[in-house]
Amino acid sequence: MSTVELRNVSRWYGNVVAVNDITMTIGPGVTGLLGPNGAGKSTMLHMIAGFLAPSRGQLTVGGAPSWHNPGIYGTLGLVPERDSVHAFLTGAEFVTASARLHKLPDPGAAARRAIEIVEMTGAQDRKISTYSKGMRQRIRVAGSLVHDPEVLLLDEPFNGMDPRQRLHMMDLLHGLGEQGRTIVFSSHILEEVERLSGTIQVMVAGRLAASGDFRAIRRLMTSRPHVFLVRTSDDRALGATLIGRPAVTGVEVTGHGLSVRASDYGTFSREIAALTRDRGIRLRELLPEDESLESVFAYLIDADGPNAR
Repeated sequence: MSTVELRNVSRWYGNVVAVNDITMTIGPGVTGLLGPNGAGKSTMLHMIAGFLAPSRGQLTVGGAPSWHNPGIYGTLGLVPERDSVHAFLTGAEFVTASARLHKLPDPGAAARRAIEIVEMTGAQDRKISTYSKGMRQRIRVAGSLVHDPEVLLLDEPFNGMDPRQRLHMMDLLHGLGEQGRTIVFSSHILEEVERLSGTIQVMVAGRLAASGDFRAIRRLMTSRPHVFLVRTSDDRALGATLIGRPAVTGVEVTGHGLSVRASDYGTFSREIAALTRDRGIRLRELLPEDESLESVFAYLIDADGPNAR
């Protein structure tokens, strides 16, 4: 399996720092590279793909540097953000051409196999100019998979897709990750990363702001209260009990239950069960209200990221 390793990697253009001192390890499965436009995501992917040299630091794919190493393309595939597919070709012709560039022994068979993976067999003989945006993306993925790479990089792969096409692409990437491939995709859309990635790498202004499971990242951020919705058999009695507890910073009775702000996720989660039991109150529901990736992302930007790791 090919693992992507970055050690204190930076990349700058004159006085502009696009990627600033990033260290990370990316292994098999699906990893989402999340950040706003201009965060450095594309620069990061282009360095991993060997298109750009790090200005500082070390970057390897499968233990070998990607820069000035054409051999890396035997184990790596890239789907760039820019849609530069020749529209006059059929899908099969495009993928077969990619197979020939890789000097595969049977380009036709390799192309058919890759097209089948992305479920485009029925449209492979149509010209790409007749494809929808989602179909064009899938045939581009087929072209990048034709040589059976261990590492697949995708830059904003969901741009321009409708909801159905996004779901199809998510299923495809999830399946490739389960096969043991290392899949890295960039996105500035929070929902895409939250639904697809087990692991996220959050970039803000060229820096790595957070790394890991997004819920775990959120729970480490104790400087901002966590909000819980609590429903019980006696919300007012529990609210009065919670006021003054060390881990609780605010309690509000709403029409849907108690809205509780807690400074420590783990402490509150452990205490709430004991408090309701001791006072004979039935705990019906306990839901974190701000565990979405959107909440994590907004906080990281507001907090200027790196301190949250």
